[in-house]
Amino acid sequence: MSKRQIITTPNAPQAIGTYSQAVKIGSCVYLSGQIPLDPHSMTLVDHSMEAAIERVFLNLKAVSEAAGGTLNHIAKLNIYLTDLNHFALVNQIMAQFFTEPFPARAAVGVAALPKNAAVEMDAILELDN
Repeated sequence: MSKRQIITTPNAPQAIGTYSQAVKIGSCVYLSGQIPLDPHSMTLVDHSMEAAIERVFLNLKAVSEAAGGTLNHIAKLNIYLTDLNHFALVNQIMAQFFTEPFPARAAVGVAALPKNAAVEMDAILELDN
């Protein structure tokens, strides 16, 4: 049985509840949901939807790197939006952070997110052995 390894980094927001930033089991890393919190001030980046989406990708990137990977190690990405009209903007910004082949992905419209954020994402990484 594989041992769990808790992944933490000061370069992403600290957990605001009873969870870890990520958990690694074998070569698989489960990243908790990231909202657009600035990791240093722990306040929402909310001056624009573009900035919020970029902050979420930067947070996921920081946790991915702390686990020994990159965003391109993400096998599955889940995106939660309070307004699905921002889906095209997510695609545009995602193209700046990822290269092909892109991960499997889901985008879900939700009524609300923690701290009244407009976007949240979580992911599963598969690290190289």
